Amino acid sequence: MLNRRTLITTAAATPFITDALMTDTAQAADLSNTVLMQLKYGTVTIVLRPDLAPKAAQQIKTLTAQGFYDGCQFFRVIAGFMAQTGDRSNTGTQGSSLPDLPAEFTSDASFLTGAVGMARTQDPNSANSQFFICFAPATFLDGQYTIVGQVTAGMDAVQQIKKGDPQSGRVIDPDSIIRMTMAG
Repeated sequence: MLNRRTLITTAAATPFITDALMTDTAQAADLSNTVLMQLKYGTVTIVLRPDLAPKAAQQIKTLTAQGFYDGCQFFRVIAGFMAQTGDRSNTGTQGSSLPDLPAEFTSDASFLTGAVGMARTQDPNSANSQFFICFAPATFLDGQYTIVGQVTAGMDAVQQIKKGDPQSGRVIDPDSIIRMTMAG
């Protein structure tokens, strides 16, 4: 038989149970937008943000499924700012064979630590395959670059990526992505 205390405790716990079930469902759905990037320092989990940048998120997913990023070097890395990769030529001058993307700038998110942005030329509509991960907040990029994802685990591995020249970011003997896959 339920007493008054049990009933109140059960009623109070019900929202938490519902929230836990909703969280599990949301996490399962997010696996289709979760990238696992293997570095020599560990695995980095990136959750793509199709709600902010649907075209860029899809391009990353497509290229990841093709194995495009496997072996790509972090050719431009500036301490305290970001690490850039995603060019198979490892020069920072090329992209994939897929079309360039239109800018998908947003005011709904900001370039904070672990933010993943699409690299581009001076043309805002030139993002293709290259992306960067912010080591620290870089809000001066807000509204100028597409935010495509967020590191949710493994930021310690990102922070260990070999840094380059403080001005150009050019890295001698750069670290590489060992393998990049979709989680779901």
